[in-house]
Amino acid sequence: MIFPVIKGASYILVNTPDMVVNFGTTQSLEKETNPNSEYLKRLRNHLRGFDDAVAYPPNQVYIGNMTPDELASLPRPWYTKKNENASRWGKFGEIMPQDEFYALMKISDSFDLVVLERDFTEDVREKLTNHPLLKNLASKLGEGSDVSDIEGYIKDSKAEPLEINGKVVGCVKRAHEFDKNLAAHIMAENLSSKASGALALINLINKSKISPDDIDYIIECSEEAIGDMNQRGGGNLAKSIGEIAGCSNASGIDMRGFCAGPAHSLVNAAALVQSGIFKNVAIVGGGSTAKLGMNGRDHVKKNMPVLEDMLGGFAILISQNDGINPVLRTDIIGKHRIGSGASPQAVIEALVASPLEKAGFKITDIDKYSPEMQNPECTEPAGAGDVPASNFKMIGAMAVKKGQLERTKLMDFVKKHGNPGFAPTQGHVPSGVPTIGFGRESILNGKMDNFMVIGKGSLFLGRMTNLFDGISIVIQKNKGIVKEDKISKDEVKAMIAESMRDFASQMLKGLR
Repeated sequence: MIFPVIKGASYILVNTPDMVVNFGTTQSLEKETNPNSEYLKRLRNHLRGFDDAVAYPPNQVYIGNMTPDELASLPRPWYTKKNENASRWGKFGEIMPQDEFYALMKISDSFDLVVLERDFTEDVREKLTNHPLLKNLASKLGEGSDVSDIEGYIKDSKAEPLEINGKVVGCVKRAHEFDKNLAAHIMAENLSSKASGALALINLINKSKISPDDIDYIIECSEEAIGDMNQRGGGNLAKSIGEIAGCSNASGIDMRGFCAGPAHSLVNAAALVQSGIFKNVAIVGGGSTAKLGMNGRDHVKKNMPVLEDMLGGFAILISQNDGINPVLRTDIIGKHRIGSGASPQAVIEALVASPLEKAGFKITDIDKYSPEMQNPECTEPAGAGDVPASNFKMIGAMAVKKGQLERTKLMDFVKKHGNPGFAPTQGHVPSGVPTIGFGRESILNGKMDNFMVIGKGSLFLGRMTNLFDGISIVIQKNKGIVKEDKISKDEVKAMIAESMRDFASQMLKGLR
């Protein structure tokens, strides 16, 4: 069987401190229900500047400037540490400041909904002109507007402000006067996901050295629902992102599965390529403004910086087998069935143990596991614990139960087969995909043979079912392309001719 390969992966972050205040669900609800709360009064004093966000070690890991092993060896708390060699530019992508991101939102806007102030526009135009990947898009910024016009949109038309350090530099207008699905807040959310997804895809194209025209299909797997009152989640972010990235030959679709969406997309992209339908499929996930500052109240209580100030994004390229890049083992797929059950043990059995056993693997045969990779410094203050560590312990415990691991070796298993969480808590962003870049690189460098991506989702959030969800796939070292035995066209013709002769002979015998 000739499997498809992972040909590239990119990861981007956007530092958005003011968007935490104006667009994060936790903060938006607090403004509505308790506008004079102590939390809101203290919040801005706990927001990080761009340089601090760049120097934060987990962020450097996410874009590839530090390894997970280097992060694991760094004593916590990480937020008190700064990577002295930190850079906004990484092996896998980049970290973008908020002002440049507002400009990218404007460039991504097809309906004149984003309005930026005139002087701000000129300043940020110069920055984009110096950006190695976006300089050709700077001309799309336009001239900008007077701040009085922007303030009028905010006051009279329910536009949402775009701020820098609390100062209004622009706004996002509503797209319809009465349609709640096209309200300014929703449009800002959707445009943020589109712009961050486009940034990830542009980085992927650059890192993978592929022409945008060679991408056939795009699967967008964030958590936003794009649509109006008549089709609230109709889509399509995928094609809109491809348009910004210059993928003129691509089609695409949005794939939704809550946090499991990226893993589902990985499996579906692999199937499309392996079947021969498409040669190159890009999986793209933009960021979620709703998740900004999700645990901010607890961070402020504990006198920490608000660490959930980063929009995340990623893009992965799935291509036909080249004999070099790691393959996606489409014959080793774990799925959480409707009848699997929602207990942790049932989930690990369905997603890890069962598919590996069918393929003749033990749990300990997989070099690394990549489940939910949330940064624990974001989740622990809110009482949610270290999510990645919990996942690795459950996988190890399953190995113990099956007699594949000694109980006393459980923590050794966690260290050997796991990684510290380093991804932003953006729902779909941490779920399985953050370590694909490192995993691919380690396999290509001969440091690892395989790893398993595990995506898990909470379907009950939609209030349609209490079911859990999940899907997994093994990624493995490429053993080179083995040519399958095939019959030539001439051989087929000869076989048909021989069959016809035999048939004619039998018919003649019958007539006699």
